[in-house]
Amino acid sequence: MCSRDSSAGSRNGRSASSDRCGFHAVNSDGVAIPAFRRHPARVFGWYAWRRRLVHAATPHAGYHALVALAGLVPELAIVTQNVDGLHTRVGSRRVLELHGSLERFSCLDARHPFPAERAPESAADTECEPPRCEQCGSPVRPDVVWFGEMLPERVTAEAWALAASCRAMLVVGTSGLVQPAAQLPLIAREAGATVIEVNPDPTELSDAAHIVCRGRAGAVLPALVAALTQGATQ
Repeated sequence: MCSRDSSAGSRNGRSASSDRCGFHAVNSDGVAIPAFRRHPARVFGWYAWRRRLVHAATPHAGYHALVALAGLVPELAIVTQNVDGLHTRVGSRRVLELHGSLERFSCLDARHPFPAERAPESAADTECEPPRCEQCGSPVRPDVVWFGEMLPERVTAEAWALAASCRAMLVVGTSGLVQPAAQLPLIAREAGATVIEVNPDPTELSDAAHIVCRGRAGAVLPALVAALTQGATQ
């Protein structure tokens, strides 16, 4: 389970695009769809800019360590709250994106898929008119979970099933405050899994962890994989 500590860089150490909808266009009740309908160019422009920043980011060593870990543990699955797509970019194959991805697009009204390569990017946080769906004419939106929306059903069901059946869970960089994802380590522990927290700071999930590694993912995960690799060859 992964969050934070991404080299895309933004507030609280999270990736540039992982705060779901933390921009000025969202109204006071936190629901993004009404804001998008009122100000589509403003909202889409913010996401287009953040997507460009993510594309310019360099994934840190922790991402590559998880790819190496999958070589030692073939059944490894990554459940992430981030929407930046960095896990997939470095080569991780089984990635469950609970909050969606900036690399996918669909129309607002019917959720018809829209090709990501045709979605514009922006060099600054400025207005950018969203493309229109070729099938229904609805404005195109990023395929991320906005406030007031449900998590993707298939991905959520798979993540919860994995938490209930895994033997060990690495909880990397998450604050443990965002629900319902924060339930996953608790489900894993209740089912008998060993829970290992990797985080530079204490979190709401620290007490539930059997093992706590204080440090940033970019340093701790490579060291962990190196130790496991050494142990596997002895």
